[in-house]
Amino acid sequence: MELIIYLAIGAIAGFAAGLFGVGGGLIIVPILYVVFTQLNYDPSVIMHMAIGTSLATIIVTSISSVTAHHKKGAVLWTVVKHLAPGLVIGSFLGAGIADYMTGYGLQLIIGAFAVWVAFKMFKGAQATIDSSRQLPSTANQMLAGGGIGVASAIFGIGGGSLTVPYLNRYGVVMQKAVATSSACGLPIAVAGALGFIWFGRGETTSIPNAIGYVHLYAFIGISVMSFITAKLGAKVAHRLSPAMLKRCFAGVLTTVGLYFLYQGIAGIL
Repeated sequence: MELIIYLAIGAIAGFAAGLFGVGGGLIIVPILYVVFTQLNYDPSVIMHMAIGTSLATIIVTSISSVTAHHKKGAVLWTVVKHLAPGLVIGSFLGAGIADYMTGYGLQLIIGAFAVWVAFKMFKGAQATIDSSRQLPSTANQMLAGGGIGVASAIFGIGGGSLTVPYLNRYGVVMQKAVATSSACGLPIAVAGALGFIWFGRGETTSIPNAIGYVHLYAFIGISVMSFITAKLGAKVAHRLSPAMLKRCFAGVLTTVGLYFLYQGIAGIL
């Protein structure tokens, strides 16, 4: 029965990711939080496990996404190579930072991030792309990758909402920025998931089917179904208004963000 629930979550997350054109992390984390709460898991590790499991599922979806983008020749592999060391180190460190944070603290920071992303999406703000600008030095790209990696691991996302604006800022056109971001999601997800497994070892001994902060059944169920339904979501998206889709997703994210902010504040008080 539990595996069926995770398959359903994967179906929803994959469809939404394909429909709205974003990674499923900000959808998977809140749903897993609710499910793990209903299963009466230890409240002190529920948020950590939701984030760690979300990152693990992004490994699979990222491979699917980057393969499609690579076939179209849109991935800037040189940029990926420069960002990757920072992304890997940052994402692993982000998992360590999350491990030191309380569940309530994670709820507050993820809630605020979700509201911020929703605000940007609702406004329909397009990044200003100055084609005359050049990407910074390799060292600075590694540093930027470190910052993106840390934040992505804490939020349980593949980093697209951070990597794409960064690349746009330095003149990378949207199509290549999205494709390159999808490739960057893989090192973030791998290092982040391994980090949550490492830092969570011994913390989740009372939770069945978990390795560190990664729930195996949830990982398998969500990965399998999201891989299938993402394509269906993408097909439906082409038949609907992009502006309406953005507003709908912004509404979902606002609800998620306010819910986590409320939970975090109530828990602290």
